[in-house]
Amino acid sequence: MRIQRRFKGTLSLKNSGELTIFFIGVGSAFARENAQTSLLVIKGNDHLLIDCGSTCPNALYQLGVNIGQIEHLFITHSHADHIGGLEQVALFGRYVNKRKPTLLITPEYRDILWNFSLKGGCGFGERKDGKYLEFDDFFNVIAPKPVKGYSHDTFEADVGSIHVKIMRTMHFPDSSTNWKDSFWSTGIIIDDRVFYPADTRFDHEMIEEYMSKLPIEAVFHDCQFFTGGVHASFDQLSQLPADIKKKMYLVHYSDNWRNFEGKVTENGFAGFGMPHTYYTLDNKDSK
Repeated sequence: MRIQRRFKGTLSLKNSGELTIFFIGVGSAFARENAQTSLLVIKGNDHLLIDCGSTCPNALYQLGVNIGQIEHLFITHSHADHIGGLEQVALFGRYVNKRKPTLLITPEYRDILWNFSLKGGCGFGERKDGKYLEFDDFFNVIAPKPVKGYSHDTFEADVGSIHVKIMRTMHFPDSSTNWKDSFWSTGIIIDDRVFYPADTRFDHEMIEEYMSKLPIEAVFHDCQFFTGGVHASFDQLSQLPADIKKKMYLVHYSDNWRNFEGKVTENGFAGFGMPHTYYTLDNKDSK
């Protein structure tokens, strides 16, 4: 995997066909330094924005990308640092761009996202055929299909040339004991090569299962620097086998991350995932 920091110029949503992961931000919900965690998958003429938190539209603007240029999105769960900018995407598409973006979303989460998060700000701005607006007035949909063979509910779909697998995760509430009694949250695997569990509590069985069944080359894992709450901690992730840690970059971290740079290396991790950075997997290894 090639790693290259972007320093200037407008971020392109296209490349020559290789699989590239570009982090718009890598911070936690309350981080001020690195923007909230969101990432772009870029492959040829296709792109997929994973999560669109409160700071994401402005963070994209700083990279020269208007939020209306984003054509495909995937949302991992309904915390504001992951969906806070999605209402802007919906309203901009309907009233400015006059074009609906496409959401990769399961039917179950579609109902959750609309009824508990988006409906209040989007649904009541106008009437269409005598009725208030609905989800379909703002988004086109790619509905992934269930795939068997995994202990967590798993789905898959294609976004153009980008293949994804989506799995349920154990994030919140902190009293939940597994993904089944957690509120809706998901991770995503891109082209069977890049694993992004998104926000999740420590679930080593999930990590080890997907990595044993798929040719994962890089993992970008949620990390906090204390144990407890609804995120995986640095100490917990340090317990993972060495062959997994050497592929694992830590993201979704707080502003005190520099205090842990030495420990990341000492514990065998690949490093911190960095903002405004391209992580590119060569074509010869592509699916």
